[in-house]
Amino acid sequence: MALLTEFTRRLNSLARYIENPQLFILRQSGVILDTFSILNKPWIHELNITTIIDIGANVGQFAISINAVLPKAQIYSFEPIPDCFNKLKASMSGKKNFTAFNLGIGDRAGDLVFQHNSYSQSSSFLQITHLHKTAFPETSDSHSINVKIEKLDEVAEKLLLTDSLLIKIDVQGYEDKVLNGGEATIKRAKIIIIETSFTNLYEDQPLFEDIYSKLKDWDFVYAGCFDQLYHPQDGKILQADSIFIKNS
Repeated sequence: MALLTEFTRRLNSLARYIENPQLFILRQSGVILDTFSILNKPWIHELNITTIIDIGANVGQFAISINAVLPKAQIYSFEPIPDCFNKLKASMSGKKNFTAFNLGIGDRAGDLVFQHNSYSQSSSFLQITHLHKTAFPETSDSHSINVKIEKLDEVAEKLLLTDSLLIKIDVQGYEDKVLNGGEATIKRAKIIIIETSFTNLYEDQPLFEDIYSKLKDWDFVYAGCFDQLYHPQDGKILQADSIFIKNS
């Protein structure tokens, strides 16, 4: 059965490339095809996005994919982990409309202890919970590093931001700190893509209703979600990449 399932998956993948040969070229250039397919929609293009702020860039998964969707938009990516930052720069090398910063984004400027997880995408300024480790054992090991952190509003004053603005926030439980330190900039956005949690995967993190309430107060409308993360044992929805559109 496993062999049959793998064969079916490969056959479907081949059919996908035959139907759209561009996808094979994009994959060869490092684009995450599922992310590209999610973002490459008429309604995204109709927003006429000219600037993208990518907070929590990791090794460039979102930056590579959104660049393929919106190749003319200026991208500013922020990633605090040095080794991930170096991979981010390498993955986006040659992109003239891309700038990377080895910084964390929060509600103050200075140095802060950061939990560098063995699974880098689970790294956070917050301590990981037992639920997180139980659901995803590969995240059980981490070590502390010191990273630089700044407020988005202070960084934005030094950047050339042109409207329309897309802001993506993927910071593993630190979302409220990013929002608090970047209110003026975030209120300029036409669309926000922000990872929201429905249960505590990190200690003292905000949950979906906290993020929803703040962004609603800032005149954003919840417009659904992209990906959802499920608990591998019971199927419970843990997180989603929520979409908020400026109400205008």
